[in-house]
Amino acid sequence: MISTLASIDLLVIACAYLLGSISSAVLTARLFNLGDPREQGSRNPGATNMLRTGSRAAAALTLSGDLLKGFIPVWLALQLSNTPLTAGLAGLAAVVGHLLPIFFQFRGGKGVATALGASLGFSLLFGLFQILCWLSVFALFRISSLAAILTALASPILCYWLVPEYILASSLISLLILLRHHHNLSSLIQGTEHRL
Repeated sequence: MISTLASIDLLVIACAYLLGSISSAVLTARLFNLGDPREQGSRNPGATNMLRTGSRAAAALTLSGDLLKGFIPVWLALQLSNTPLTAGLAGLAAVVGHLLPIFFQFRGGKGVATALGASLGFSLLFGLFQILCWLSVFALFRISSLAAILTALASPILCYWLVPEYILASSLISLLILLRHHHNLSSLIQGTEHRL
């Protein structure tokens, strides 16, 4: 029989996926009477594509929502279970929910902001280093996808250095982000990726 603690862990992980499945970009676009972000611009329901619509407020709201749905499940897991394994799986589940949202026909975003939210839940310092990495690359090249890819590559190293207990979750999250950016990687190699 599954113990009460294990049941709580499974419930937290399931809720993390469901929370991750709430598309901040789609809901924000509806709130601001904008078009479906999955049908315009880069067709990615994320903050960068929302910025391309010309609405900074919509982009900021989308970013905040995506960060929170990564952070809250990790924080909740640590409150209820207080084990790195459960917190790591909760963060991973939230990112999977963002990538494959059950509420939006499994058409999700690329998971960068949600992953950052989870990382901030793992460790504030870890998340801040990720932000610094992303901003540094973006400042040099003005390409959001390149910043995301290089940050994803650096994240397992940063995680191992700062919070090694989350290395498995961080590595899997980074792998998912890299897989999600395969089209961007092709565009970067061809020199056709858009600058922001």
